[in-house]
Amino acid sequence: MTRRVETPSQGAVAIKGTSKGLVIRLGDGPLDAVVAEMEMRLGSKASFFLGGRVALHVGDRALSVEQLRAIGSKMEALGVSLWAVEGRHPATHAAAQELGLETALGAPPAAGSAPEAGTGEDRQSLAAELPGIVVRRTLRSGQVVHYPGHVTLIGDVNPGAEVVAGGNIIIWGKLRGTAHAGAMGDYGAVVCALQLAPSQIRIGPYIARPPERSRMPRAPEMAAVQNGEIVVERWSAK
Repeated sequence: MTRRVETPSQGAVAIKGTSKGLVIRLGDGPLDAVVAEMEMRLGSKASFFLGGRVALHVGDRALSVEQLRAIGSKMEALGVSLWAVEGRHPATHAAAQELGLETALGAPPAAGSAPEAGTGEDRQSLAAELPGIVVRRTLRSGQVVHYPGHVTLIGDVNPGAEVVAGGNIIIWGKLRGTAHAGAMGDYGAVVCALQLAPSQIRIGPYIARPPERSRMPRAPEMAAVQNGEIVVERWSAK
């Protein structure tokens, strides 16, 4: 069962959640414009990112102490902190060291890229990186759960309610509201529910609205990105 999806935008900023915090890649373009996009992206989910720490990947850019300090100040104003900067230019490396920042981190995916969603060992590796929470209640209209890792909800997600997770979402009940898994750009995240009949599903930047059903599904189902679209299949142990 396949859902229609929207093509992700080709932005200059990529944000990924890891066990060490957020990794933000600044892509090509004027620095002021790219930093402004970063501010917009972080500000649009300020409560979701609040308290996080950021490792910044800047590629070949030559950044000064003043520029890095200004970027760090903008992040602090949004409730996150800069702890590491990785760049290939010696000036950037020296500036980061002068500010006492780490200078080595794993590079995130390129901005705007759409890697194939992982399965099997790929998903297990990502699952090992992210924390998780268990929520034991039903979400009613207007209620929202935001978490940067995996979310397991024991209860229902009613129409008008929303679950947003940096990792996977597992609903031990009925999903009839909105679920956004991989909210920080993880294309390999999944959404699972005992009864999957959402008003909207998002995985990374992909969006799907399922067709009308005459009745609720009788078997657990899982939504995942496959070949550039969100696909819903029966959820079973493999």
